[in-house]
Amino acid sequence: MMSATQNALMTLTMRDKPAGKLLRHYWQPAALSEELSVDRPIAPVKLLGEDFVLFRDASGRLGLLDRDCPHRGADLAYGRLEDGGLRCAFHGWLFDVEGRCLETPAEPESSRLCSGIRQKSYPAIERNGIIFAYLGAGEPPAFPAFDCFTAPASHTFAFKGLIECSWLQALEVGIDPAHASYLHRFFEDEDVTQSYGKQFRAASAGSEMPMTRVLREFARPTIDVERTDFGLRIFALRHIDAERTHVRVTNLAFPQAFVIPMSADMTITQWHVPIDDVSCYWYAIFTSFGAAVDKARMRAQRLELYELPAYRPRRGKSNNYGFDLEEQRTQTFTGMGHDINVHDQWAVESQGPIQDRTREHLGQSDKAISAYRRMLIEAIGQAQAGERPPMVLDAAQAARVTGPAVVDAITPTGDWQRHWQQIDRDRHEASVWGASPHAA
Repeated sequence: MMSATQNALMTLTMRDKPAGKLLRHYWQPAALSEELSVDRPIAPVKLLGEDFVLFRDASGRLGLLDRDCPHRGADLAYGRLEDGGLRCAFHGWLFDVEGRCLETPAEPESSRLCSGIRQKSYPAIERNGIIFAYLGAGEPPAFPAFDCFTAPASHTFAFKGLIECSWLQALEVGIDPAHASYLHRFFEDEDVTQSYGKQFRAASAGSEMPMTRVLREFARPTIDVERTDFGLRIFALRHIDAERTHVRVTNLAFPQAFVIPMSADMTITQWHVPIDDVSCYWYAIFTSFGAAVDKARMRAQRLELYELPAYRPRRGKSNNYGFDLEEQRTQTFTGMGHDINVHDQWAVESQGPIQDRTREHLGQSDKAISAYRRMLIEAIGQAQAGERPPMVLDAAQAARVTGPAVVDAITPTGDWQRHWQQIDRDRHEASVWGASPHAA
């Protein structure tokens, strides 16, 4: 069990809190590119408990500023994009993407007031459909050469969703391989040819056996975890028979992302980003190693489940996650529909706004949870001591942090270690966008 002090150490993310200081060493997803609409490319952003305004100026440059105007605190998210910057609607003060005050038009023409005004600004950069922000001190780290960043835009799709609880419990469900056999159990297998864009529906590589059957019939995985240069690699082995073992390789990309397989030729890289201490967004980049992503289809599938502009799930606490007793009896383990994001959302939101980890009892199936918490606490200590925590990379280091490898496959039982690595290499070598093999 954890102490209340340790739980607070890991979960609280304001600027003056230890975990908040750690997370500000990294680029954080702040918005989807699509949220800066062509008609009005301005969006309010709440991130790590702080309020910002994000905008794209007439030259296409991204700006991220503190949201309150330094004049008298009016909301810059309601401002006007004009004359090379963002103009406050209250008195017309104008700011560029770097926070420089360009004009204070209500002041006398001889006034030099604007020359001494600077709104706090933060680096922002776009990567395959997600706008990342850096809220820390000094130069931001380099982006690792992950597949989701090196793939062309045609082969990626980005989306997000709101979860009303702490970022940490939302992240931990993604590095828990055992829960999938229960929380995501379907009593009947669908046609795998209709699995596009759906998690846990496709057939495992090397077999026609659908993942739904694997999870349902082989519900006691052997789990192992190894530390890597990017974080943690997680193995879940499900013994099918003397000749075959189902191998699922997933990853924790420190500090708060996981990378998992979606199908034989598509992966998901997903971040859990604190809005504040009791709510978060998941951001995901879906990366295809085969055909270009059908973005319209992927987006339409998700808009059936999420309401804009907040990206709030249509099923949630307010409507009991769509729970249906007859469905629970006959179709799904949860009775909460066929979208696994709803299942995960219920599981983590039902733990409370911040899970009380002093009351939990971890087992062997929670190996990855325990390993990640140790790593997180260690990194918090490094940040507090002024040391460089894991994955704060320079350009040379970032170029070497590739992949990471993800696999969902049925392999020969006696040779699964070599086989999963070969599957990953083959997928990269066959990729139409020239990804390089990296399995280790």
